[in-house]
Parts: sequence; structure tokens; C-alpha cells
Amino acid sequence: MPLKKSEYSVTNTAPQPKTQPSLDSLVTLVDSDMKRVNQVIIDNMHSEVALIPQLATHLVAAGGKRMRPMLTLASARLCGYGDGPDAVDLAACVEFIHTATLLHDDVVDESQLRRGQASANALFGNEASVLVGDFLFARAFVVMVKTGSLRVLDILAQASAVIAEGEVLQLSTANDMGTSEESYLEVITAKTAALFGAASQIGAVIAKRSAEDEEALRLYGIYLGTAFQLIDDVLDYSAHQATLGKTVGDDFRDGKVTLPVIISYAKGDDEEKAFWRRCMEDQNFEDGDLDRAQTLIRKYDALDASMDRAREYGQMAIETLTRFEDGAIKDAMIEAVEFCISRPY
Repeated sequence: MPLKKSEYSVTNTAPQPKTQPSLDSLVTLVDSDMKRVNQVIIDNMHSEVALIPQLATHLVAAGGKRMRPMLTLASARLCGYGDGPDAVDLAACVEFIHTATLLHDDVVDESQLRRGQASANALFGNEASVLVGDFLFARAFVVMVKTGSLRVLDILAQASAVIAEGEVLQLSTANDMGTSEESYLEVITAKTAALFGAASQIGAVIAKRSAEDEEALRLYGIYLGTAFQLIDDVLDYSAHQATLGKTVGDDFRDGKVTLPVIISYAKGDDEEKAFWRRCMEDQNFEDGDLDRAQTLIRKYDALDASMDRAREYGQMAIETLTRFEDGAIKDAMIEAVEFCISRPY
């Protein structure tokens, strides 16, 4: 469903950190727990079918920020959860779900790169990638059941279903220049933000906090995930391949109608609109089309406008944390938002 305004106030002023924000504080605070998460992941990748641990090991070695499992650990700590195993196990579940969706996403998109390295489907083939993705989904639910929490099971099962719906919805909006900003936001809410929201919410669940605290952390993750995806979509038209970790212009070549494209199309003249329809709808590309697309996006300040929208969602995420006690973990969660919306473009 599309995002709705919450009860939290929204300002148009983006956070202005004095220094370049990073994930370092969050990484440091949850480092010991993340080591345990990695061990849970390794322990649950064993299989008699040799290709499964081989492909899964490739994914783990590819790295990544691991933001989603870190959000589970951080949210649990913010809510006063102790050193029990549930936070670690559930953080591993979140990473399994995320990795499974990446495998399926790369197959659908025919992506050749993931985090700057050859994607799993490029190395092992589409069939293996899809089936190992299914294996990881199953492993996530095996570990999840160990916690004994039907509430957690419901939240993560619902999130998994929403992510799948988001992927299908994205297929229906791809190559359609009639896609509205509302439809685009509906896609990224389902496809990306839903897991951010669930990862954050379950920290409050295992800490047995109130429904209000659960909802605040769910919205924190939703708004953060939306901002994160908005920035990713900006980077597809602006970043260098080494920075982006995938081929620049993938979204353009795949016909994904993202916010920078929606803004540029809405402001363009008839000839420019025809260019976008030829490329995005007809998938009829000529030499120099990506350069022209980037030029049009700059002409109409579509990257800046998309960044402004990301900052709005980032501010909304920060404001959801006002109900929680001040401290190092809260500061780190705020800085995580600032980091996401300050990635260079």
C-alpha cells in the first residue's frame, strides 16, 4: 500500500550533521552480536547439496552493509532487550530473507553485478539462483520458529509476502511512462521498505514493548527504507559503477520508471517525452541514449528533487525515535538515517 502520513510531524529541514555521517557507530555497537549473527547464518547454510553452501558462501563473501539485521539488533537494544538469543536469531532471519530476495531480484532483472562483483545468477545460472533463494527463505522460517513468537512469525511472513507483491507490482509498472509518483512509492514501499520496517519492529516485539513503540519502530524502518531506495534510484543515473556496485544505468536499460524519470518526463516537452517512451516503453535504444537521459534528468533538476524527497523521509524516520530514551544506540540509529541520505551522487 502507498505510504501514509503518520502522527509524527514532518519538517522540510533535512538533518545537518557537522561531519560526514557513517554507519561506524552502529556497526561498533552491534559488532559482537553481528559476529553471532554471522555464525547463525553459516550454521544454517549447510546442505548435502554442494551447490547450496557454495552459492550461499559467495553471497556472504560479497559483503554489504547488513543494515537490515543491524536494525533488528539496534531496535532490540533501544527497547531494552538483554543478551538473549532471539535478537541474534531474528537478525539472521532478516538477512536470509533479504538475501533470498536479492537472488530472485537479480534473476528477474538479469543483473550481472551485485555489490561490485559478479551476481550469483551470472556465475551459477538463473535456475540455481532461484532455488537457492527458496532454500534461504525456508531456512529463515526454520530459525524464526525457534523463537516461539507467533507475533514475530506473522510480521516477517507478512513482510515476505509484501516484498513478493512489490516485485510483481514493479513488473507491472516497468516500461510504463504513465506510472505516477504514487505508484512508484507503492512499489518501493513494498519492495524495499517493508523489510526495513519489519526488521525494526521485531526488536520491540521481543523486548515486549507497547504497540505504540512497535509502530514507531516499524515506521522508522519504513521511512528509512524508502529514503534508502530513493537514493539508490538517484545513484543509478549519477554514480560511477565502482561506487554503485552495479552497472550504472541498469534501471534505464530495464525500463524501470523511477522518481528521477517520472519528474523529468512530467516536465519534458513533446520531443523529450517521445524519447522517454521510445527508451522505456519500446526498449528501442540508440547510442548515447543513457547520456541523453542523464542530461534531461539534470536539466529538470530531477536528482535534486528526488534527494529532497529522500531527506523528507529521512527526517520522518528520525522523528519516530523521539519517544525513546536518549543514548548511544538512539544516536547511532539517527546517524544511520543521515548516512543513507548523504551518500554522494
